[in-house]
Amino acid sequence: MSKPGNTGLKRVIKAAGYSWAGLKAAFKHEAAFRQELALCLVLIPTGLWLGESGIERALLVGSLLLVLIIELLNSAIEAVVDRFGGEQHELSGRAKDIGSAAVFIALLNTVVVWVLLLIP
Repeated sequence: MSKPGNTGLKRVIKAAGYSWAGLKAAFKHEAAFRQELALCLVLIPTGLWLGESGIERALLVGSLLLVLIIELLNSAIEAVVDRFGGEQHELSGRAKDIGSAAVFIALLNTVVVWVLLLIP
């Protein structure tokens, strides 16, 4: 339940602060996030330039942003798993593997979108 007073604009500002802290933590602690962000910094302007319509540009850029979103979720899953146990456990390994698979599928989606849109 939310605290009294955390409504409206104050809640939005606090939420934005938490989001910014999460982005900074991912950048600081997650090499994969930094690599994917660097790729996005190159490919987003490229997608905006190569897309011939608003829909094409949205698909090219959106597929890249989806990779970052999935990577953030994967990193969160890994952090929680690591927090609750250092010992090997089948479910911990499965959770990490499934998170990694989600990132892989997002990357594959990006390749498919870019190929379908840019190769006639």
